[in-house]
Amino acid sequence: MTLQTFLADYGYLAVLIGTFLEGETILVLGGLAAHLGYLDLAGVIAAAFAGTMTGDQLYFFIGRRWGQQALLRRPAWRERSHTVLRLLERHQTLLVLGFRFLYGLRTVTPFVIGMSAVPTIRFIVLNIIGALVWAVAVGGLGFAFGHAVEAAIGDIKRYETAAILTVLGIG
Repeated sequence: MTLQTFLADYGYLAVLIGTFLEGETILVLGGLAAHLGYLDLAGVIAAAFAGTMTGDQLYFFIGRRWGQQALLRRPAWRERSHTVLRLLERHQTLLVLGFRFLYGLRTVTPFVIGMSAVPTIRFIVLNIIGALVWAVAVGGLGFAFGHAVEAAIGDIKRYETAAILTVLGIG
């Protein structure tokens, strides 16, 4: 199976699943694949939006239902959860809108917000807005990365596998 065939068959699904689980690296790769012409940038952004919004909504509900028990099983999350709670007290709206851009806190934040007193409907609305902004920004960054690589090395199609592996390595 060639890279082109794989992306044509599974590219959007890979972006959806990748952004459900992690995010940035897979979305930058999706944007790069769109630049290379294998995927449509709007489709990459839509898949990323759906993946990140759904994943973070799930983590919110897990935090709401089993938050304290889960923290007991994940001691590494305790310190980060205290950081998130302090941020939440001072900047609730900004945190919910922008936590996807906070390295090291991205995974734990929706979980901790679920443990807090933030109303569910408020989180849902802000999560949708934040997911859309993130998907457009990071997907566009991946697309722009393709332009930058092309400007630096010329015919990017000749080096596409190396470029994708480089992005994976950086991620």
